[in-house]
Amino acid sequence: MPAYVIVDTKIEDPIAYEDYKAQARPIAESFGGIYRARGGDMDVVESDLWTPHRLVIVEFPNMEKAQAFLNCPEYAPVAKIRHGAAKCSLTIIDGV
Repeated sequence: MPAYVIVDTKIEDPIAYEDYKAQARPIAESFGGIYRARGGDMDVVESDLWTPHRLVIVEFPNMEKAQAFLNCPEYAPVAKIRHGAAKCSLTIIDGV
């Protein structure tokens, strides 16, 4: 069953965030990650609980691969770039 990493990002340092994107993508892809959405226009229809800023959705073959990506040693220093360049909410959800 596929799993999705969904990240809402409020970018505070656009230059550093571009560096993060360039480094994160090949690592995610090495775990089978496929970017399904990466920013772009949104139509926020309801926002009672939360108002998104910039959404990224990455599909992985399963929950284990998504978790392995986020916890791998190659991604750790890249995640630090994201943490310094943006505020984020991140979740992994099982697909159907």
